[in-house]
Amino acid sequence: MLNEELKQALVSRRRDLHQYPEQGFLEMRTASIVAAELLELGFDIRTGLDVMKPDAVMGKPSEEVTSAHYHWAKENGADPSTIERFKNGFTGIVADWKTGKDGPVTAFRVDMDALPILESDAADHVPAAEGFRSLNEGSMHACGHDAHTSIGLGLARLIAENPDSLRGTIRLIFQPAEEGTRGSRSMAEAGVVDGVDHFIATHVGTGVPHRTFVAASNGFLATSKIDVTFKGIASHAGAKPEEGKNALLAAASAALNLQAISRHSGGTTRINVGELHAGSGRNVIADRAVMKVETRGENAQLNAFVKERAESVIRGSALMYGVDVRFETVGEAIDCNCSPDLAEQLAEAAPESPYIDHVVLEDTSSAGSEDATYFMERVIRNGGKATYCIVGTNLAAGHHNEKFDINEETMFAGVDVLYRAAMKLNGHN
Repeated sequence: MLNEELKQALVSRRRDLHQYPEQGFLEMRTASIVAAELLELGFDIRTGLDVMKPDAVMGKPSEEVTSAHYHWAKENGADPSTIERFKNGFTGIVADWKTGKDGPVTAFRVDMDALPILESDAADHVPAAEGFRSLNEGSMHACGHDAHTSIGLGLARLIAENPDSLRGTIRLIFQPAEEGTRGSRSMAEAGVVDGVDHFIATHVGTGVPHRTFVAASNGFLATSKIDVTFKGIASHAGAKPEEGKNALLAAASAALNLQAISRHSGGTTRINVGELHAGSGRNVIADRAVMKVETRGENAQLNAFVKERAESVIRGSALMYGVDVRFETVGEAIDCNCSPDLAEQLAEAAPESPYIDHVVLEDTSSAGSEDATYFMERVIRNGGKATYCIVGTNLAAGHHNEKFDINEETMFAGVDVLYRAAMKLNGHN
């Protein structure tokens, strides 16, 4: 089903995107290229504020950062015909292929963003050795979203090349800011999956072996990402320590005591302090501290349990040291289980692919968190069906690692299986 030209296009596109990674809500170069290709193939596309609800966006970079990156994107290969659509940092894309024939609406979601990781330049790291290591220092595709975007474009090409084989509508959703679970809620609340009968999200890797396909991954935890700012009063640490109010000590106390939050008998819970920055000099009482915290729970209720107690601990530490504290939720995801009958249909389609040797119907092992759950929950609540599938791959290193890399044949499997799923769901009976 995939010819050599398409295979080469997948590899070339993935390597180009890998070389120019963009973090959440900054995927301007990426989105411009995706939008231009979709338009050329004949898709109807909606972008930016047409598919994103601004007040549901979480953790969006400042206007200054957004503007600077817009100029970077223009200077580094953004498509000039579409880049202006994304200059405000609302980088979501929804593309519809309407066949004009009665049939279901089937949506496929892929994500586009990179991570704040400095990519390895070691000789044994394939992107470095073969010349497609990140040129955007401090950003890296260390989770496979470059492959996801390429898979989405490969699927778009097969759909456009076989218009008479399908009925109903195929919808492709290219989502920004999955990392930090920030991007999908704004698109879901904008209604981009309303009226969708089948919703399929896809990821590569996550520990699944190469040439293995998982039709339903149900191991995602609900999560909240919280930025905490402590504000105290600076003072000379030697001359007038009693006049200071120490934000650093408040933050350090909170970081330690957060680990004492009890786990819950109702299921899995997690908490982590990932960053803590404070102070301005060894002889200055620190007047400011910033802490980045995440909570997780097996379901939204358990996550809320941990989040509520975390905020109580943090407020208590602030009170103890007489400093002010401010919270900002910069990312969030819920839990959602896949629809068994849709997963079964994917599991029936996958063995037909020459790139798949083994199919797993359901995997319930812990897989972190995933904001595609907002799409899934909305589709299911409205009477549709949804699943989250995994295309296995050989990994050079784990996800979110400076040496992360995939077996690029995985993209062939992803495109092939998703197209077979589209044919099964929207093909002529």
